[in-house]
Amino acid sequence: MSLQVTRSQKNSDGDITGLCGSGWTHSKSQAIRNITADSSAYYVSVAGRTVYVRVRPRNGADYLTTSADGYAPNNLDDLPDC
Repeated sequence: MSLQVTRSQKNSDGDITGLCGSGWTHSKSQAIRNITADSSAYYVSVAGRTVYVRVRPRNGADYLTTSADGYAPNNLDDLPDC
């Protein structure tokens, strides 16, 4: 199942803590579990430019990011807050 991300939750440091779409909200840990288990794919689509959300390691912990495409509006950090 693919879910379109339209908003993101961020903590005070700007780290992504959750993903939101039409009628759903998933915590960071839930989204990471879904992605790594291949049970859900998440994507961001802005102005016809679509990228998928990926799980990447940083400093020993997993984090959520979008595929690099050089287009800032479809980055999780640039989405409105949930």
